[in-house]
Amino acid sequence: MKDDTTTLGVLRNKVAEFIAEREWESFHHPKDLAISISVEASELLEHFQWEEKRPVDAIRHDGRLVREVTDELCDILHYVLTMANVLEVDLAAGFADKMRRNAEKYPAEVSKGEKFLGWRRRNGAMNGRAALSDDEL
Repeated sequence: MKDDTTTLGVLRNKVAEFIAEREWESFHHPKDLAISISVEASELLEHFQWEEKRPVDAIRHDGRLVREVTDELCDILHYVLTMANVLEVDLAAGFADKMRRNAEKYPAEVSKGEKFLGWRRRNGAMNGRAALSDDEL
């Protein structure tokens, strides 16, 4: 399977088949899946904890690290797809809607590069908090 030819539906079906073959459906309550997503995301973070920021190209060329990171990303994806299956969430539709709302929240003309940090602070676009005053910037 490759990203450019494999649909979300195919991945969702693969995960559902894997779970059904093992009769694990009873273990997949949304609470437990959310916890599992968080645990796996923490495992992903461990690969970068206490490490100096390396150039992305250096990370890409570290075969062992890329394999380990890929495994963690796939574990996260497994739980995301499982939760989408359990809750019958249309991920593609949800993603399109979320991207539309993000585009409204962060207009490209004011959200590019370093300009974005200042705009975000002045407009309070940080987790719904009030805008920072000039003294706080």
